[in-house]
Amino acid sequence: MATYKLNINGKQRQVEVAPETPMLWVLRDHLNMVGTKYGCGIAQCGACTVHLDGVAMRSCQLPVSAMKDKKITTIEGLSDNGIHPVQQAWLEHDVPQCGYCQAGQIMSAAALLKDNPNPSDSDIDVAMNGNICRCGTYTRIKAAIKTAAKMG
Repeated sequence: MATYKLNINGKQRQVEVAPETPMLWVLRDHLNMVGTKYGCGIAQCGACTVHLDGVAMRSCQLPVSAMKDKKITTIEGLSDNGIHPVQQAWLEHDVPQCGYCQAGQIMSAAALLKDNPNPSDSDIDVAMNGNICRCGTYTRIKAAIKTAAKMG
């Protein structure tokens, strides 16, 4: 076990865990931040997506030992009150069905729009590739991303 000081959602947090512990489990099991979901455990589904220094990353494959001096943003930290443009657009387009993948989808979409505020359909397809929605709401996801882009 080792002690790690982490910058999560702009706040310093400290945990004592094994160095190889994935950030997903640090967030969920040690910090009770359960918005980030476990999907596949092999970084293929996107349910566990967080931002690492502003870049969308799969937290199930990020060892806590690699997080020194990194800024981690989870779905809980995307917006204080749920008014991030992507969150608003998600509601406007009634994107979620079961909702399980939505935190990861939203985090990937937010990272896309931060880097590319006016993405093409192709840009959206590339950025969202690997975020799996079991309910198949891909058309609404794409529409919501376009709406969020207009909200700026």
